[in-house]
Amino acid sequence: MILNTFTPIKIRQGRLLDLDSIQIWGWQEQALALPVDATGYGMVTAGQAVLDDPGAGRFELRQGMFFALPKGGSVQGGSGLVIALSGYRGLRQIGGPLEAVGRLRYIDGCSDTLLISPPRLGEPCLNHLHIPPHTDQTPHTHPSVRIGVIMGGTGECRTPEGVYPLHPGMGWYIPTGCLHSFFTRDEALDVVAWHPDSDFGPRDDDHPMINRTVIPPGAC
Repeated sequence: MILNTFTPIKIRQGRLLDLDSIQIWGWQEQALALPVDATGYGMVTAGQAVLDDPGAGRFELRQGMFFALPKGGSVQGGSGLVIALSGYRGLRQIGGPLEAVGRLRYIDGCSDTLLISPPRLGEPCLNHLHIPPHTDQTPHTHPSVRIGVIMGGTGECRTPEGVYPLHPGMGWYIPTGCLHSFFTRDEALDVVAWHPDSDFGPRDDDHPMINRTVIPPGAC
């Protein structure tokens, strides 16, 4: 499927979009079985959910929590969105709920927290973008798709093709190179955004364990 501009996604039960190696799924109370040949990145948008992980057991999640789950499993209860990347084995992770603001600076007074870091340079990541009230963001693009949900607040996504209202619990998709910006009035906007790739992350020759390992002269 080819989508050329910002696309709102109504969360319902089942598969919502098929983008070749990336699939977007939704659940509403009923159990959603996650693909076994993919890593699923999930976000609970409302209520309480139970994540059934075949490798680690069952976990109770509530609104604002998120997870990364490789090799299948299921989620049931509440509602939420899952982004499944086929052929990729991510790290099993559970986190949240979201903090009030992000920990890193972003453009135009916004802030961001890297919720799920890429295990290696170039691999996927999950972010919490906090957009304060009265923000008129600079129009910009990204070199790869962005997919996510509105977790709290209201605002707009503005593109050359139109203006799209944003509200809690809605999913969204932004294609590669789509010019867009977020706009808020009296209320902040909290967005969870998934990236399929990153220009940041550890390498075999550059990560905290090896960088902070010191071998004294003559020790070998």
